[in-house]
Amino acid sequence: MLKLFKYMKQSVGSVLLVILLLVIQAVCDLTLPDFTSDIVNIGIQQGGIENAAPDIIRQSEFEKLALFTKEADRKTVQDSYRLLEKEQLSPAEYSALVKKYPALTDEPLYQLEAGKQKDLTELNDILGRPIIAVSILFSEDESTAGIRQQFAEGLVGGKDAGALTEEQLFGILSQMPQEAREKMMEKFDEVFSQMPDSMISQSAVLYVRQEYQAVGVDTGSLQTRYILWAGAKMLLVALLSMAATVIVSFFAARIAAALGRELRSRVFGKVVSFSQAEFDRYSTASLITRSTNDIQQVQMLMVMLMRVVFYAPIVGVGGVLKVVDTNSTMSWIIAVAVAAVLTLVIVLFASVMPRFRLMQKLVDRLNLVTREILTGLPVIRAFSTEKHEEERFDEANHNLTRTNLFVNRVMSSMMPLMMLLMNGITILIMWNGAHSIDSGSMQVGDMMAFIQYTMQIVMSFLMISMVSIMLPRAAVSARRITEVLDTDIAVRDPESPVPFDESRRGVVEFRGVSFRYPGADEDVLTGIDFVARPGETTAFIGSTGSGKSTLVNLIPRFFDVTSGEILVDGVDVRQVSQQELRERIGYVPQKGVLFSGTIASNIKYGCPDASEEEMMRAARIAQSTEFIEAKPEGYQSEIAQGGDNVSGGQKQRLSIARAIAKRPEIYIFDDSFSALDFKTDAALRAALKRETADSTVLIVAQRISTILHAEQILVLDEGQVVGKGTHRELLETCETYRQIAMSQLSKEELSHE
Repeated sequence: MLKLFKYMKQSVGSVLLVILLLVIQAVCDLTLPDFTSDIVNIGIQQGGIENAAPDIIRQSEFEKLALFTKEADRKTVQDSYRLLEKEQLSPAEYSALVKKYPALTDEPLYQLEAGKQKDLTELNDILGRPIIAVSILFSEDESTAGIRQQFAEGLVGGKDAGALTEEQLFGILSQMPQEAREKMMEKFDEVFSQMPDSMISQSAVLYVRQEYQAVGVDTGSLQTRYILWAGAKMLLVALLSMAATVIVSFFAARIAAALGRELRSRVFGKVVSFSQAEFDRYSTASLITRSTNDIQQVQMLMVMLMRVVFYAPIVGVGGVLKVVDTNSTMSWIIAVAVAAVLTLVIVLFASVMPRFRLMQKLVDRLNLVTREILTGLPVIRAFSTEKHEEERFDEANHNLTRTNLFVNRVMSSMMPLMMLLMNGITILIMWNGAHSIDSGSMQVGDMMAFIQYTMQIVMSFLMISMVSIMLPRAAVSARRITEVLDTDIAVRDPESPVPFDESRRGVVEFRGVSFRYPGADEDVLTGIDFVARPGETTAFIGSTGSGKSTLVNLIPRFFDVTSGEILVDGVDVRQVSQQELRERIGYVPQKGVLFSGTIASNIKYGCPDASEEEMMRAARIAQSTEFIEAKPEGYQSEIAQGGDNVSGGQKQRLSIARAIAKRPEIYIFDDSFSALDFKTDAALRAALKRETADSTVLIVAQRISTILHAEQILVLDEGQVVGKGTHRELLETCETYRQIAMSQLSKEELSHE
């Protein structure tokens, strides 16, 4: 699988951009629960008041707080606030402040300096406990009356503490030495140490809210403004996350599509360069599957990798850190959730893994059966075996369907099980969180954020697990693609091609050529020696399986010889480039092959620049003019895929015309006249003789009549040349040729010839 990543070099920039966007998306997604927590905790429970340090406070209250502030912290507090007095303010400034804070008309106020906002965390820690102390001692709340009574009795030595007014209590405290007040605060700290930080914070915020109301601040408007502003920021972050998601999806699709395009191009290029030896290793159906379905599997996995593999770890790790920061006492729930998810995934993974390995083989099999049935449909109908072929197709289709159903059923069960698991985790969090909220160690918003973070962590593991389940099938596909790309090609171009010897143009020479198919135990051809010259026709004849077609297929290097050498234009064919070699050859295969398009495009296939006159001349020599001109659209008539809309003889003649239009120096006809009637065969050979007067012609034939006038005939038997000469010479010297001739022609015809 990793080998395929090297084909993504052109997409490195896009991949880096995707990673950056995924980081942005993950940060946004991890921020959203914080906004939820703040809206619930601060916006609803605390009335929009974020800090224990008030933004505005009356002078009398500020002095009370100073009594319970440690001497080391008192300067920090005093430096953070400025005194608002009428005498120190301009009339305009005073008027504006009075509208905002009506209490300013009664007494001076202390306002938090604008530049001290960054010190709020320190101020919150400093003022939290003094605020609670002031709330207890100077409030009229009945729930704290007992504490005030005990404290007052301690101050006045057992006298009637209840008669002390707020001013008297403040006066006594202000006259106490600093050391005495700090010892008194140590006792308060012992009580505060047993209180959770959240309870201290909420108690301090309650005091600040009451102070704001006393100053004249509209706390209802303050709460609304906070919730709206927090909601707006939350919406903005969600929109940013959505934008990042959309852009990531776009680029992930482009990256995967580019990889798919590159792989298809390379696989096709590799397959096109295959020699017949490599084609024998892979079936056509398998190569088609590898070029389409397998690459599609890799492409789909690449999209998931781009969207999940980079994103999920960031969210998972970030979620764990956020959870620990929110409430470490419930972190064990995360471990339980992750363990449950992994257990579920491992069980499902073990169930579907073997079926994924089988899937692509079953797709290959279905493609193979389908292709065989469609290409062999006339034969199937002729032998009335439709029922048998339907059963073959049904079997292949049923096996693939059954495997697909099993995989899909297992996979479809994952989501319901995951939802059940996630809901169970949510209940567990709420059960434990409710106890924490009741004890004051957690706020409602924190519990809600904890649930969201937990779901994000579980979903990140789920997403990675989904990719892990897709991975086996894609890995199988990647392995199959790599097999094709890494296939060692038997027929290669030389590193330093040798130029042809133009003085020996058109000469084909076999020197001691032997050939054995890869993996075979015996040679198909043994010790073949002959020379074919321009202006001459060299024919090959022999019984079926004697090696005739194999011999001529060695010339254009469809295979390479096992031993010996083949020379074209005086140069070993293994020392020249395949393209230059094949440019000099006009090859007509045993089975006529046409391509979808028009008659004209098929004739010009080997020479696209051929003129209309040259095209028509080639068709005329190949005896194709009559049936072409009989068509309504003539040379522009459509040819179906594989030439299925023309007869076998017409297909052969168009294949011959295609070779003639190329005007090569060497013609190879591999039994290319077998579908022609005798009249057409004779006329075509006569016209071809005139056309190829300066070319070398090699003909593989089954019929004696096709090669009677060849200047050189080679008779093959079991891969060896058992006769060489003209027709008349072979009748006298070669028993094998004589038997073939007598089986096809009468004595009178032979004597006449």
